[in-house]
Amino acid sequence: MEALREKLHAGAQTLLAPFINFLVRFAITPNQISVAGLLINFITAWLIVAQLPVAAGILYGVAGLFDLMDGALARKTGQAHPFGAFLDSTLDRVSEGVVFAAIAYHFAVTGEAIAAAAVVLALLGSLLVSYTRARAEALGCVCRGGFAARLERLLLILFALIFGFVEIAIYLLLAATAFTVCQRIWITYRQLNTSPPAA
Repeated sequence: MEALREKLHAGAQTLLAPFINFLVRFAITPNQISVAGLLINFITAWLIVAQLPVAAGILYGVAGLFDLMDGALARKTGQAHPFGAFLDSTLDRVSEGVVFAAIAYHFAVTGEAIAAAAVVLALLGSLLVSYTRARAEALGCVCRGGFAARLERLLLILFALIFGFVEIAIYLLLAATAFTVCQRIWITYRQLNTSPPAA
C-alpha cells in the first residue's frame, strides 16, 4: 500500500510541475498555498450544506491538489521549514473537520441520525490515524502502515460526493480508519518492544 501511495504521489507531482513553476514565478509561498487550501475546503463545506455534492466533490479535489502543492513548492524553493510542516498538518485536520461537519449536518437535517453519528466517529478515526503516526514518530518509531491515510480518505470522500454514495463511504471510512488505527498501534507496540526506548 505504501509503495502504491508513493507512486500516486510521484505521478501527481509530475502532473503538478507546471503549476509549481507558475507559483514560483509569482513568489507564492507554501504557507499561502496551505491557507488557500483551507479556504477552498470551507467553500466545499458550504457546497455540501447547500446540497451541491458534485460541485463540492470537484472543489474537494482541487483542495487536495493544493495539499500536494504546498510541500512540493517548499522543496523546490528551499522553503521547507518545520513550522510550515506543522501548519500544513494542522490546517489539514481543520479542513477535514470542516468538511465532515458539513456532511454530518446534511445527514442531521435529513433525519439520518445514525449516519450523522457515523460521520463523527469517522472523523475521530481520521484524526486518530494522523495522531497515532505523529505520536509514534515522536517516540522514534516508523509508523506509516494502514490503508486509510490522508490520500485514501480524500479520494474516497471526493468520489463519494461526485457519484452520490456518501453514506456508504462514511461507513467504509469508519471501518477503514478503525482498522488503520489498530494496525498502527500494533506496529508501534512491536517496534517499542523490540528496540530500546527513545531517550
